[in-house]
Amino acid sequence: MHGVLAHQGGWDEIMLFAGPVAIIVLLVVLARRQAPPPEEDDEHDE
Repeated sequence: MHGVLAHQGGWDEIMLFAGPVAIIVLLVVLARRQAPPPEEDDEHDE
């Protein structure tokens, strides 16, 4: 594993950052898709 992460021109550093970010974005998208839409109140008209 160390041979793979031993500076391969920068792509390995990009993947170490982009991998977790992509997972977090995917989880947020899935959570928003499953969440019910907010109920709109017409009582905010002042």
